[in-house]
Amino acid sequence: MTELESEVLPLPPRYRFRDLLLGDQSFQSDDRVQVEFYVNENTFKERLKLFFIKNQRSSLRIRLFNFSLKLLTCLLYIVRVLLDNPEEGTGWSHIFWVDRKMPLWAVQVSIALISFLETMLLIYLSYKGNIWEQIFRISFILEMINTVPFIITIFWPPLRNLFIPVFLNCWLAKYALENMINDLHRAIQRTQSAMFNQVLILICTLLCLVFTGTCGIQHLERAGEKLSLFKSFYFCIVTFSTVGYGDVTPKIWPSQLLVVIMICVALVVLPLQFEELVYLWMERQKSGGNYSRHRAQTEKHVVLCVSSLKIDLLMDFLNEFYAHPRLQDYYVVILCPTEMDIQVRRVLQIPLWSQRVIYLQGSALKDQDLMRAKMDNGEACFILSSRNEVDRTAADHQTILRAWAVKDFAPNCPLYVQILKPENKFHVKFADHVVCEEECKYAMLALNCVCPATSTLITLLVHTSRGQEGQESPEQWQRMYGRCSGNEVYHIRMGDSKFFMEYEGKSFTYAAFHAHKKYGVCLIGIRREENKSILLNPGPRHIMAASDTCFYINITKEENSAFIFKQEEKQKKKGFAGRGTYDGPSRLPVHSIIASMGTVAMDLQNTECRPANSSKLALPAENGSGNRRPSIAPVLELADTSSLLPCDLLSDQSEDEMTQSDEEGSAVVEYVKGYPPNSPYIGSSPTLCHLLPEKAPFCCLRLDKGCKHNSFEDAKAYGFKNKLIIVSAETAGNGLYNFIVPLRAYYRSRKELNPIVLLLDNNLDSLLQCGIIYADNLVVVDKESTMSAEEDYMADAKTIVNVQTMFRLFPSLSIITELTHPSNMRFMQFRAKDSYSLALSKLEKKERENGSNLAFMFRLPFAAGRVFSISMLDTLLYQSFVKDYMITITRLLLGLDTTPGSGYLCAMKITEDDLWIRTYGRLFQKLCSSSAEIPIGIYRTESHMFATSESQISINVEDCEDTKDVKEHWGIKTSHHRNSCSSDQSEHPLLRRKSMQWARRLSRKGNKHSSKTAEWISQQRLSLYRRSERQELSELVKNRMKHLGLPTTGYDEMNDHQNTLSYVLINPPPDTRLELNDIVYLIRSDPLAHVANDGHSRKSSCSNKLGSCNPETRDETQL
Repeated sequence: MTELESEVLPLPPRYRFRDLLLGDQSFQSDDRVQVEFYVNENTFKERLKLFFIKNQRSSLRIRLFNFSLKLLTCLLYIVRVLLDNPEEGTGWSHIFWVDRKMPLWAVQVSIALISFLETMLLIYLSYKGNIWEQIFRISFILEMINTVPFIITIFWPPLRNLFIPVFLNCWLAKYALENMINDLHRAIQRTQSAMFNQVLILICTLLCLVFTGTCGIQHLERAGEKLSLFKSFYFCIVTFSTVGYGDVTPKIWPSQLLVVIMICVALVVLPLQFEELVYLWMERQKSGGNYSRHRAQTEKHVVLCVSSLKIDLLMDFLNEFYAHPRLQDYYVVILCPTEMDIQVRRVLQIPLWSQRVIYLQGSALKDQDLMRAKMDNGEACFILSSRNEVDRTAADHQTILRAWAVKDFAPNCPLYVQILKPENKFHVKFADHVVCEEECKYAMLALNCVCPATSTLITLLVHTSRGQEGQESPEQWQRMYGRCSGNEVYHIRMGDSKFFMEYEGKSFTYAAFHAHKKYGVCLIGIRREENKSILLNPGPRHIMAASDTCFYINITKEENSAFIFKQEEKQKKKGFAGRGTYDGPSRLPVHSIIASMGTVAMDLQNTECRPANSSKLALPAENGSGNRRPSIAPVLELADTSSLLPCDLLSDQSEDEMTQSDEEGSAVVEYVKGYPPNSPYIGSSPTLCHLLPEKAPFCCLRLDKGCKHNSFEDAKAYGFKNKLIIVSAETAGNGLYNFIVPLRAYYRSRKELNPIVLLLDNNLDSLLQCGIIYADNLVVVDKESTMSAEEDYMADAKTIVNVQTMFRLFPSLSIITELTHPSNMRFMQFRAKDSYSLALSKLEKKERENGSNLAFMFRLPFAAGRVFSISMLDTLLYQSFVKDYMITITRLLLGLDTTPGSGYLCAMKITEDDLWIRTYGRLFQKLCSSSAEIPIGIYRTESHMFATSESQISINVEDCEDTKDVKEHWGIKTSHHRNSCSSDQSEHPLLRRKSMQWARRLSRKGNKHSSKTAEWISQQRLSLYRRSERQELSELVKNRMKHLGLPTTGYDEMNDHQNTLSYVLINPPPDTRLELNDIVYLIRSDPLAHVANDGHSRKSSCSNKLGSCNPETRDETQL
């Protein structure tokens, strides 16, 4: 070992530590070789080539100089012709010799010398080994003809008056102009317009032909009639235009030969130029051309980026976008990578759209196409996803790339992005406004289960309408429904508002009620100036300030409203006394209120604790007797914290005791309030929900299969207390999170929580096993696998037929369906021979002809909230351009976002005990004064006599046999219509045979009955056929249930409610009469906000009041 160490030599001096730190000085003295690159460009020839050819800016200057020289030579030729005197000579000598002045000759020789040297230099620089290719070029030959003779005259003076065809330089000028334009586009880094170049070439060709013919004929005719330059120009124009007057004609054969040559050249050159121009024009029509820079700087425009443009998408966007008055002067530039569809082309040729809509074929990923659309000057860019794609994730990826490309190219352009799947939303978080389709879809479907027709309510709110739909209809419900559909959400600063200015310093509830009573507007939310969050119904504790932004529902915005005061309001201004119930002095002491309003205040003092069996809409005991009109407590200007909202608002203990006492030993599902521990995707809004104390095992989630924890295999075995909500979907995607959260939100009572069943297999056995006969709602989500179809509108075929089958099997089940195309809603609950449906179809066509954006609104399934299309919410994104708060308000209404202090959407039902309120305005006051809730609309259900209904049989058949039996079995009286049940007929098996025999005897009587009787017979037969079909379907379902071992008792109780129609009334007038079973949409204030504001003082006061309250007190409005 020591020997090996001794053999290791020490480091040489150059590798000492000091040298390593200071650097190796000896290394600098080593030999180094300097390498120079691109030495070939340092030669004289390469430098000249760089200046004359390669460098874009210098070559552009050279070509511009050359173009100017050629134009100057043509101008000098005209000057020479004008100064020439052809009378001095005779014969053919005039063709070869001209009179050229000495100064003119000197200038022409100088120009010719410069042109010759430049041409030789360019030939030398562009030489590539083949000299003959350069020599026989037409431009070189013309250059030699026009320059060499002038150079010869320098050395041979007698040839100075020799004729030289200098006018041929016009063709060289045309060639220089083409090259100059190409260099110009290269120098400014701009994509040249092929259309512009081709038009320019065509114009230059025509000018050169006319100029050459004019100069040539004028010179040759020097030996003939001696035409002037103007007459030669006149002759060429008349000849080339094929008019040919014949007043000016060439007389000698050389000029005649020149005319023949020029005509032949024109017949060859011009068709080629026109062919190229037409081809480019057709291609431009396909690609759309450019949006001019001048127009982009002087006019406003928005850009619509889509994968493929369909006619429905285009018309929805244009109708909604141009529905706003201030957007009438905007241009819409459509950027789409596909060729324009035939239907789209036909629509864009309509003068209404052709002047405002520009279609560009191109990709948003190319800067050139974004430059064509002038994206950097755009007011906004709408990027829409292709929802017809089978792979929605791939469609989202394309949308994300488009959004990134636009943001990179035009960072200051506002982005409005539509995304399909919620897990992809965070990629476009930078956009100004984002609408996620699946989030809105599932939240809307969920709310449809607890607040009927929420989808219709939201759709009508986000559509622009004047409320003129259905006003010419004879049906009262259509006129009222169409009028209320014109309500939209608007905003205004409170200090600038006539609606709300007088309520400054008063509570939000007070302002909402009195604004609705006085002006008919519904105040739903506010936004503080210092806080950008929108609060829906912040409650009576919120004091209105002049700087607040008010959000309200009305037919039109306040700026477009005229104020016409009623006579009684004018009398109040003149000093008349006499205050009504609504106008009582709210700030007076309680004893003054009692003195002025009787026993009204007694209801006010007992609002803090209320038993469950007494409704918040309960009739005051003192007002219920005698002939006195029942009174309602006034809405206070300032909130009384001791008299608002039940004290057990968030008390879990009372609910637990109530549950145990009601169920008495049955299985109790315990819940705790908290946030979901796992978020399915990035960007989901946290919502306080009812959660299980412990996570359920995965095996227990299968309803149709037992496990070691339980042996239940169907919904009946679970013994659910509440009705089921069944979701029929293709896959359990992340979007289902937004379906579950609104149904499990903390503000919903535990007794209202419905079990949710996810059904992935849509057949009859699966439907029966999952408990469809115990379900209250069946939600059918559009299947992604059916999106792709050979015919676009056939994408909903499978869904429609399946839903129709379930509708026939389970007629009383509330089926909520999502479709891809809104036009297919007419096939839901389809009745082929229903004359009323045919009348609605005609009404829809009439409204569409009148330009309505909501032509489909009168379809019964849509009006009832049983069907909707997510494409109807595309208008939400479009409206955000004018109303930037619409997406936020919609998400708050749907429960997708929860802002502290903001209320939520819920519903209450009007019972017989609530009809004493009589009108919607009094209901508004009652809710504002008792529970601080803001009603925004009504969902109304009416009985209706359809053409195929048995309730319309009203003819007199006393002379017929068996009429009495028929009346007993078919229930002719319309007053029993609501209680009619299709399954009751199954108890009379001989009804069909007996009635058909009676119908035959009736038909044999022929002329004894009118045509009305024959019509009634056909209706009777149709009704009999329906009953027999109903029996067959009932037997089919019962047999399957027996085969699966399920009891059939629940199915026997299902009724057929096909003779009712439902519709939504948004913000109806205050004098609207309430009807039985009306469902009122409410915005209830956030209970957590009151708890956070009151702190421990409120908790102690609530605990003291609990002793006097019934333990079954609930936090929702009792019905």
